[in-house]
Amino acid sequence: MTDPVFFAPSRRYTAGEVANLTGASLSDSAQAEIAIEALAPANEGGNGALVFVDGKRNFALMPSLRAAAVLCPADFASKAPPGMAVLMHPRPQQAFAMVGRLLFPQAATPGPMTGETGISAHAFVDPSAHIEEGAIVEAGAVIGPGASVGSGTVIAPHAVVGRSCQIGRDGYIGPGASVQYALLGNRVIIHGGARIGQDGFGFVGGAKGPERVPQIGRVVIQDDVEIGSNSTVDRGAMSDTVIGQGTKIDNLVQIAHNVRIGRNCIIAGLSGISGSVVVGDNVTMGGGVGLADHLTIGPGAKLAARSGFMNNVPAGEVWGGYPAQPMAEAMREIAMLRKMARTRKQGDGNG
Repeated sequence: MTDPVFFAPSRRYTAGEVANLTGASLSDSAQAEIAIEALAPANEGGNGALVFVDGKRNFALMPSLRAAAVLCPADFASKAPPGMAVLMHPRPQQAFAMVGRLLFPQAATPGPMTGETGISAHAFVDPSAHIEEGAIVEAGAVIGPGASVGSGTVIAPHAVVGRSCQIGRDGYIGPGASVQYALLGNRVIIHGGARIGQDGFGFVGGAKGPERVPQIGRVVIQDDVEIGSNSTVDRGAMSDTVIGQGTKIDNLVQIAHNVRIGRNCIIAGLSGISGSVVVGDNVTMGGGVGLADHLTIGPGAKLAARSGFMNNVPAGEVWGGYPAQPMAEAMREIAMLRKMARTRKQGDGNG
């Protein structure tokens, strides 16, 4: 039995075509007809493969490359092996990703799992729901009363779209995901197992223990947002939870009620954002970041992985540590602790 091929290239591209599509420059026009039909990491390569090399620490890889073509900065080009198409680009990884989307479109955008089109006979769609022509509702999916699904959107097997939810066009709701009390824009991707719009963690002390505070807000997810597998976005308590246009959220991320996240943010896996946090545009959060409630993270801030935040972060700053502080201060403290440890060790040795 042969290994299955999950992603086959859409077609071959020539180096000249790649140059035209990405805006790269060929170091030698004679290389324009070299065929590209695969992608590979630079340390592996292979026949017909396109690789990329970027950054000073990877410069040493250039002479040993084994591939059909390489995307690299112009000042790397002279070190490429002979016979390889050299595509010079100021942002090689960005160009490489673009070629990847063309070669493997099925890997770039999730599609139907069953191959069905239209509404499956094995799905449940409430008669009052509105499914635009061109949408796909696969077997086992549930669409509740008054919900709407836009053209080109795929509702995967066993996904649930709750009452009155609105799903825009050309989106994807993955297998086993649920969307409740939510409005989603166009081209929104919700991966399998994600939970959108469940009630937030709202309790108040009572005579017999914690008592629930009703959560009556919504989730609003703007265009081009992607939310990873098994992530959760709580609906608002009274105001809305909002995810801004173009933001990308990794797997296993918790976003609590009333959080407002700006546009084009990147939030890595295992991060947790507590209630009523406001995150500005273009913020980057490393994996495992934790934010206390009611904080404000300024636009363009960068939050280091595994950091815990109890204070607001000004726009454009880089913070890290536990508790988090400006990165320069955190690094000075680490350096001081190491110096103290060495001094203590030397003192113990002299004793």
